[in-house]
Amino acid sequence: MQLGVNVPNFGPGTDPGVLRDWARIVEELGFDLLMVSDHVAVTPDVAGRYPEPFYEPFTTLSWLAGVTSRVRLGTTVLVLPYRHPLLVARMAGDLDRLSGGRLVLGVGVGWARQEFDALGVPFAERGRLTDECLATLRDTWRAEGGVAPIPVWVGGHSPAALRRAARFGDAWHPLRLPLARMRTVLAEHSLPGFAPRIALRLTGTPVDDPGRPAGVGTVEQVLDDLGRLRRLGAATVVLDPYHGDPEEIRRPQEAWQALTEVATHWRTAS
Repeated sequence: MQLGVNVPNFGPGTDPGVLRDWARIVEELGFDLLMVSDHVAVTPDVAGRYPEPFYEPFTTLSWLAGVTSRVRLGTTVLVLPYRHPLLVARMAGDLDRLSGGRLVLGVGVGWARQEFDALGVPFAERGRLTDECLATLRDTWRAEGGVAPIPVWVGGHSPAALRRAARFGDAWHPLRLPLARMRTVLAEHSLPGFAPRIALRLTGTPVDDPGRPAGVGTVEQVLDDLGRLRRLGAATVVLDPYHGDPEEIRRPQEAWQALTEVATHWRTAS
């Protein structure tokens, strides 16, 4: 099982130098995948959790491709209705080729109603638009190269999202779901693959709360979570060290230390 990191590409303190440091640390620690988030118009419903500056994901990953050599690069998740399907196909295909085939395209329908309004995209149609975009991506890439060259991970856990993952995806990509919920979904649905994104918050003492999210607790608890996810069939698990407070982005060293601990223990345990 491979491990990835969701890197903050937004918020106070984020600049090209910090993003370069994130990429260097993720690659040097031996992680397999670096992913970033997607917003286009940072409207008030977005800004409270993901404030400016917000670096657009295709632009950011293209730049990070030039300062890395091994780590895969991806989106968690690209909001497909925000862009024309043919533009997504072109940008993703070019980024994949320029990076040496390193792109993973995590996609979703989006949630920020004000952002949809600012972009002139009907919020109520986002599911249909996402399906149409995925069909266009599949057909465009197949026409260009015979097969779809870029792995597509489909986010969400609604019935529609699970149907979308089964129809269009290479993996189901749930975001921060409890282990029990992921286990139930996998037992009840036939999905093409499994690549979850979980939290990463290390604590000095064990977290005994029965509702403890995966990835929260001592390093031993986090390693146990990773082992359970591997047994559920996860090919990749993405660790997300951002917990919703933009001020923490000013202190990336705390996240880097947590990632170092997990990477070190994971290599030993594996």
